[in-house]
Amino acid sequence: MSDEIAVGIDLGTSNSCVSMVLDGMAQIVPNEWGERIHASVVSFLEDGSVLVGNEAKRNIITNSEFTVYSTKRLIGRYFFSDEVKKAQAVMPYEIVEGPNNGVRVKARGQEYAVSEVSALVLKEMKAVAERYVGVEVKKAVVTVPAFFNDNQRQATKDAGRIAGLDVLRIINEPTAAALAYGLGGVENQRAAIYDLGGGTFDVSILEIGDEGVFEVLSTAGDTYLGGDDFDDRIMNYLADIFQEQYNLDLRQNKYCLQVLKEASEQAKIDVGRYGKAEVYVEGICQAEDGQALDLVATLDEETFNGMVMDLVQRTFKVCDEALQAARLTANEIDAVVLVGGPTRLPVVSTSVGHYFQTEPLSNVDPDEVVALGAAVQADALCRADAEHFLLDVTPLTLRIATVGGYTEPIIDKNSPIPVERTRSFTTSRDGQDKVRIKVMQGESSREEECEMLGQFEFSGFRIGYRGEVTIEVTFEIDTNGIVNVTAADAETGQRTTTRLTLSSGLSEEDIEESRKRTEETELASRAA
Repeated sequence: MSDEIAVGIDLGTSNSCVSMVLDGMAQIVPNEWGERIHASVVSFLEDGSVLVGNEAKRNIITNSEFTVYSTKRLIGRYFFSDEVKKAQAVMPYEIVEGPNNGVRVKARGQEYAVSEVSALVLKEMKAVAERYVGVEVKKAVVTVPAFFNDNQRQATKDAGRIAGLDVLRIINEPTAAALAYGLGGVENQRAAIYDLGGGTFDVSILEIGDEGVFEVLSTAGDTYLGGDDFDDRIMNYLADIFQEQYNLDLRQNKYCLQVLKEASEQAKIDVGRYGKAEVYVEGICQAEDGQALDLVATLDEETFNGMVMDLVQRTFKVCDEALQAARLTANEIDAVVLVGGPTRLPVVSTSVGHYFQTEPLSNVDPDEVVALGAAVQADALCRADAEHFLLDVTPLTLRIATVGGYTEPIIDKNSPIPVERTRSFTTSRDGQDKVRIKVMQGESSREEECEMLGQFEFSGFRIGYRGEVTIEVTFEIDTNGIVNVTAADAETGQRTTTRLTLSSGLSEEDIEESRKRTEETELASRAA
């Protein structure tokens, strides 16, 4: 029985969730305390043990330097990227450079790959499911934002492997949401999945055809936009009020900043739920004379809507892009699904309704809908009689770098996956024994404006004069949205050696080392 159990995991920026199909119905799996949503937070303790989830989140203030969160914004990125620089400026934990321009988190004298931190969250989701059903869980479908590039998808899959999971499929969060709503039961309709999470925003346009076939017509996203940005606006609002009152900037102190962040997140929830937030944080910091100073402020819905409306409008620029790619208009959409906690905010849900000219579906919890859909897909992959068939698309154009800093498209954005394309290359000099090709992802013809996935070096082909040897290179994007490349000598048909060095990827040795370390960490946590 255990071999056939497959869970769906929503590995979120702020929160994660695990679900499985039991008795033919997808359901969220609670932990022993009945908690269904788990903070994507890992806290490294002094005794070598580690806390994961909601218990770890409570350490964000008391153990801020060694409590790691929002790593989804870092996973699969270059160390020198804008998002990493931003995180270094605001996060209390230490972010350092790893091999291959990768990102590492340093805690208690130990450096951890971002995938390793995410693996601890996935391992906790795995444990929650195992405690619930009483058997080992080995298989999972893990979701990612639709706009994640190859590096980010591969790093997420690595995290699953480190956690001891056989990742059956990496699927896009909006697609999972459509599955959760059972939209396959209503044939021949078009749906928009509006997914505003903690750290990212994306939208997918799906067409549900006959016999439950889900086809993603287009997808678009903004990896720099999410609920965290709404929190930042409130943080600045509260910090300005405090500074005006006491001439002290709470943003300059990491401890105060964490307390302020928590207060801002709660204020966002309160203003969305009640139309008004009363903020009171006793003793948030001290004056020069040692006097404890309190943060006291009120935030009403009108003020909040005014400070975040430009962020909401930014999401509609992304929606415009997705609709244009699908060759549709907003009023041709039959159903709109809201995903992510921030969509509970009236300013978001109302604006979405106006944009699409239809009331969004709201009978499934937006925090749980992605995990539920992932469980539906996980169950389908384990059964031969699955009732739906998923056709996804690649969110970004796959390119190769050419002479002069330009790029040439190989596989276009929004191509259905899996997909493969073959291109022929010739040697550029006499006696050449290697060919090196840079593979990029992005929409620009300029190399510097695209994301480098890696450099491929091909060798082992026949050596001849310049232009005499032809090498056929096949670029494939698999069902996980991950890029694979093979090469062959066109003349002999002999396959050459292929090597891909991901910009921030983990080697097999790294993955195995991380897997052993997470097991040791788990044992230390149990002993503690």
